Amino acid sequence: MLPGAPLGARTGGVSYLHRFGSALNAHLHDHCCLIDAVFAETDQGLQFFEASALTDEVLERIQETIRKRLLRLFVRKGLLDKEAAEQMRQWSHGGGFSLDAKVRIGPFDRQGLERLLRYCARPLFASERLVWLEEGQTLSYHLPKPRADGQTTITLTALEFLDLIARLIPPPKRHRLRYFGVLAPNASLRQAVTERAGLPIDADLPTASTTSEIQPPLEPEHTPSPPACSSLWAMLLARIYECFPLLCPHCGAEMRIIAFVTEPASIQRILNHIGEPITPPQIPCARAPPLETPIDQDPPYDLTAPEPYPDYEFDQRINW
Repeated sequence: MLPGAPLGARTGGVSYLHRFGSALNAHLHDHCCLIDAVFAETDQGLQFFEASALTDEVLERIQETIRKRLLRLFVRKGLLDKEAAEQMRQWSHGGGFSLDAKVRIGPFDRQGLERLLRYCARPLFASERLVWLEEGQTLSYHLPKPRADGQTTITLTALEFLDLIARLIPPPKRHRLRYFGVLAPNASLRQAVTERAGLPIDADLPTASTTSEIQPPLEPEHTPSPPACSSLWAMLLARIYECFPLLCPHCGAEMRIIAFVTEPASIQRILNHIGEPITPPQIPCARAPPLETPIDQDPPYDLTAPEPYPDYEFDQRINW
């Protein structure tokens, strides 16, 4: 608990669960973006209590707490027996657990925050590092940093690459992104905390329960801005056809909707004016394949022959 903060003060953050490392290896770890402070609802409204810098002693205590709770959870879930958990508690160098908290983003460093979140939310592998050595046969993956033995690339066949990826895919219906604390979806202070985004640290804001009471009513002439989804169709068409559909192809000016024409006679006159057909195209009937070209229906290989074993170990029992 921070000095001066009440007992009900809470922090918040975002957690990203990763099952992979940078070398396509299985490496279970967690990235957490935490608010370096606590929030509390007091008589003066929502109060912000900034945390002090984390020392090495504090990090060691946090790491020890994480290790104890995880080992206790593994024993309760049946993943470890009590003897193995007790042995792991006696291990040196953190007992197999490590904690790093050296990255700190300033209050208004939006670019630094974006870089951190993009790093935490990265996928299994970077597609720009994956290239074909032999089309359809061999793949090469360039590592972002050399291994301990100096290796900088991994050479795999297509099936070996799929086998590695299958082991790293999380189980179905499991979330990799979690919000907790005051940022949790059902947190009572979530609305009041998120309203502080972009404001000075010492700015006073009311609590979430009184925010709606003091907001001034909307003016009668005020028109709310259209939602972003109203123009989403135009962005999708622009990505597919590489041209923005709301720009005039002749003058380049932005087009706007003038009217919706629904009368058939008016629609026919408009189509005749622009030189488009006024009748729908005739849909051809379904037909059989042409008889001029013989069809080879023989299978390319013997369907009754057993499947060959791959040249590498393929154990699906450890996918999850």
